[in-house]
Amino acid sequence: MSDIRLVIFDCDGVLVDSEILGITIEKELLASAGYDISIPMLTERFSGMSWQDILTIIEAESGLSLMSKLLDKTETELDIRLPKEVEAVDGVRAALKTLQFPKCVCSNTKMSRLDAMLERHGLRQFFGASVFSAKDLGEGRSKPKPDIFLFGAKKMGVEPVHTVVVEDSIHGVQAARSAGMRVVGFTGGTHTFPGHAANLIEAGAHTIVSHMRDLSAAVSEIATYEPG
Repeated sequence: MSDIRLVIFDCDGVLVDSEILGITIEKELLASAGYDISIPMLTERFSGMSWQDILTIIEAESGLSLMSKLLDKTETELDIRLPKEVEAVDGVRAALKTLQFPKCVCSNTKMSRLDAMLERHGLRQFFGASVFSAKDLGEGRSKPKPDIFLFGAKKMGVEPVHTVVVEDSIHGVQAARSAGMRVVGFTGGTHTFPGHAANLIEAGAHTIVSHMRDLSAAVSEIATYEPG
């Protein structure tokens, strides 16, 4: 049995309630290009993936040419709207104060946007410089690949076996498990859908938390689980 020495947080949908805004923008852009998909389906299938990866999959399935039309548009919209509109996840500040472990953020989101969202709600103070973006690792290293989680743990000087990840997406859970880490699935964002918790468990989450008030207890519980 190994002890916990690090808690890694995803950002979107875990620290800040940004997923629903991002998904809404993506749905609108896809519809404008001739591809209709509901917000629940877009959330269930693609939450946690990069926009480029989403467009690649939809292009292959639909035969539509989307990348050249839409790749940069969502980035522009998110850069404008997220820093102004995004809210913190309910109870997250209290949870971060209570959780007595070293912490870092590992996200697919680019660093400038992470900085803006975390600064907006005073969350950066809990992580200092320990905020890491998969965009800075190079092309093709975003979740569901484990690279950003392994990078974050290495920067923090902690082995994956001693790490717990807090994730709200199937692809994030898969990335964390591939990295050899234990996972708390989080379903407290406004983008949560029926079956969200079950999907996270199926992807490999060890336990589920639906409100940040329960996070500390969940991390303590997960510390008793054998990794793997």
